[in-house]
Amino acid sequence: MSADTRREELGVSGPGMNGPGEVDESAFSGLAERHRRELHVHCYRMLGSFEDAEDTVQETFLRAWRRRETFEGRSTFRAWLYRIATNACLDLLAKRRPEPATGGEVLWLQPYPDRLLDELPAGDADEPETVAVARETIELAYLVAVQHLAPRPRAVLILRDVLGWQAKDVAELLGDSVNSVNSALQRARAGMREHLPAERQDWTGGEEDAGTRELVRRFTDASVATDIPALASMLRDDVRCSMPPTPGLYIGRDTVVNSWVEDGFEGMTGLRAVRTAVNRQPAVAFYLWRKDRGAYLPLTIDVLRVTGGAITEIVTFHDDQFPRLGLPERLPPEGTE
Repeated sequence: MSADTRREELGVSGPGMNGPGEVDESAFSGLAERHRRELHVHCYRMLGSFEDAEDTVQETFLRAWRRRETFEGRSTFRAWLYRIATNACLDLLAKRRPEPATGGEVLWLQPYPDRLLDELPAGDADEPETVAVARETIELAYLVAVQHLAPRPRAVLILRDVLGWQAKDVAELLGDSVNSVNSALQRARAGMREHLPAERQDWTGGEEDAGTRELVRRFTDASVATDIPALASMLRDDVRCSMPPTPGLYIGRDTVVNSWVEDGFEGMTGLRAVRTAVNRQPAVAFYLWRKDRGAYLPLTIDVLRVTGGAITEIVTFHDDQFPRLGLPERLPPEGTE
């Protein structure tokens, strides 16, 4: 596609784009909206927060409209938006989080519902960015590892390894040299190896097999029954548990089980569960019976990572995430549905 054709996509009537009247706003908005979901996922990966990603995509579209005259058609419109979105993320990180995450936990981490990930484009041979997005790494273990990188190496890693950008294009975006970008990429990859699960296949996603579905079913039943011995039998020795934004990372089966006992989970009654999926991982939403409300109300969501037939990680989110995940706001008494 020629530069002139790409500019014509935006409704540009002349080569200069010097005045707002030369671009049709509705055409511009329509083109930008086509890329909203993939840009949102890109910002989510950069920031680790669904809400921050939403704000940043809105800022991206605002900046794109204000700077529309800078689109010269040398790259695709999508790539131009990715440039703006990446810089918007870096600006936000500089203001809100001067330091990356530490200690293996990310307190601002939020889940991403699979039903929204399903909106991502399937891929287009003429647009290599869409192919990269379609096979992106979006699991929570990857998100946590990314958040431990400093912002600029984080951007380099995502642009190079996830989106497949050339080093010279990343260097142009960041205002760095190619050598600097390559050096940042090496540091970022080393940081990812330090924080990712040991075996790559543990976190690259894929369809649930029958064994995983059965394990999740057993986990759900044992959780509703608050059967701690049964739950403990499903955990790998080095299991990790966290509950953002509540501080605390529990590592090891005994440590995790002891935390459940101390929190009074054993013997708890009145739970119901609903299966769901977030970040391409199995998840279980739990509801607690509230007699005064005559219904089961949202409690927590457990997102599971399963490896070799055992649970290797549980990330628990609070009830404020239920609406975003499309979960019911309440469940009626059993037998009345």
